[in-house]
Amino acid sequence: MAVKTSQSQPLLAGVIGSPVAHSLSPVIHGEWARRERKAAYYIPMHVEDDDEAFNAAIHSLMKLGFSGVNITLPHKERAIKCATRKSQAAEKIGAANMLTFIAGDIIADNSDAEGFKSSLLAELDKNADNKKVMVLGAGGSARAVLHGLSDIVGITSVFITNRTKARAQELASKFGVATVAWDDRASALEAFDIIINTTSLGMTGKPPLSLPIDTLKPRAVAMDIIYSPLETAFLKSAKQAGAKTVNGLEMLMHQAVPGYKSWLGDEAIVDDGLRQKLLSVLSQRDVT
Repeated sequence: MAVKTSQSQPLLAGVIGSPVAHSLSPVIHGEWARRERKAAYYIPMHVEDDDEAFNAAIHSLMKLGFSGVNITLPHKERAIKCATRKSQAAEKIGAANMLTFIAGDIIADNSDAEGFKSSLLAELDKNADNKKVMVLGAGGSARAVLHGLSDIVGITSVFITNRTKARAQELASKFGVATVAWDDRASALEAFDIIINTTSLGMTGKPPLSLPIDTLKPRAVAMDIIYSPLETAFLKSAKQAGAKTVNGLEMLMHQAVPGYKSWLGDEAIVDDGLRQKLLSVLSQRDVT
């Protein structure tokens, strides 16, 4: 799916979201391009939460010569609808975090599921059984998480909860999981080994995730796909309760690899150097 052209012209890619100013994706792709000495540019673009605005932006970027874009909240389900071709992962998940432009085609793909799996597996106790999971949210990111969970050995049951009951039921039916009523999410916590927040609640500039964790298992795993801030109020409370916490930074780095290799370069390595660069950028944002 690579669309890289001759380096006589700069290579262009980017990320579309609303909001998007917080995105660390430009830092990741910029670092990889710097390492390879590529004339490549990865640009963050704010596009309003609107079908017409999104479709207009995509077609404008194609005309400008962009190789592709990453898609973040709230456009991941919208992205797959505008595609002319879809990968198996994007088709199954029903959402896309990558759009690649080739000869007039818009090709949808989803690297979120693999990025999620890589980050969660690194923290799981592989000897522990009865891994019962609760997923908060029912958007494009939740779809990728549910798809990723289906491939993890040892997961015994998955439940989804969302403010809009119909959305939760739709995903539960699609992925063969159960539901928990949004109003019962706190009281149900004690039954779960892994809790994953896929909503934007707790993100910088967004309302906090309201989830009292008094009944959280002391050895539970609490994961938030948000990375701005790096430690959300949800993760901070979970850590204080004795849970192991996983922020969204690892998932972000791993999901970026396929896009970089398709659009901008040849070598995208997730290592401690990249991790430290991102942590430095985040610490500067906290200060300012």
